Amino acid sequence: MNRKADGCALVTGASRGIGAAIARTLAADSWLVAVNYRSDSEGAERVVGEIEAAGGRAFAQQADVAEPSAADELFTDLEERAGPVLVLVNNAGVRADGLSPQLDDESWNRVLETNLSAAFRTTRRALRSMMRERFGRVVNIASIVGQRANPGQANYAASKAGLIAFTHTVAAEVARRSITVNAVAPGLVETEMTEGIGDEMLRAIPARRAGTPEEVAACVRFLVSEEASYVNGTTLTVDGGMTA
Repeated sequence: MNRKADGCALVTGASRGIGAAIARTLAADSWLVAVNYRSDSEGAERVVGEIEAAGGRAFAQQADVAEPSAADELFTDLEERAGPVLVLVNNAGVRADGLSPQLDDESWNRVLETNLSAAFRTTRRALRSMMRERFGRVVNIASIVGQRANPGQANYAASKAGLIAFTHTVAAEVARRSITVNAVAPGLVETEMTEGIGDEMLRAIPARRAGTPEEVAACVRFLVSEEASYVNGTTLTVDGGMTA
């Protein structure tokens, strides 16, 4: 089977930032990329346009992956349009910061549903075709906040720590089917999502700079590649030495 000709890659939350960089990078590596978005249709279409202008293949696909029913509907549409999803990058994420005594249930639940539960549902659905094809790549975009304390982000930290643990366990469950499940844990990366939290973190980074979405995307590209077929159940930290 020609994986890249007969299947596709899905990147959730890909209308901007890290997700957009991942979509562009996978398309440059010859994957047909589904650029998922929740509400930013203009951003998603812009990413698709950039990919096509560079000679790649992509299309925008709307779905709010935080909705429990979204995964089945999304994958059914993708399979009809582009074939099996053989690469899944769970990138969609939100923040709702606040110290633990002030966090309300809505802020807790929204972050956990989007950052963790959505990844569980999309992974569960993706594994159907991956197990049938005996090939698959799942990459979960976690965070160093899931590995170290960051006051004011208890909900975000819990979601990313859970995503890392989820990654390790699912990897062990499906490894015999030639499916790999890995995580990438970025540190401070220049995106809209990290605006306003950079100065203090920047002083703690040995590299003395923030990372770029493209640097994170390069790590995802490696984990998706054939060369990474023996890399499974790991978390690749991309933080300029912050957690060294």
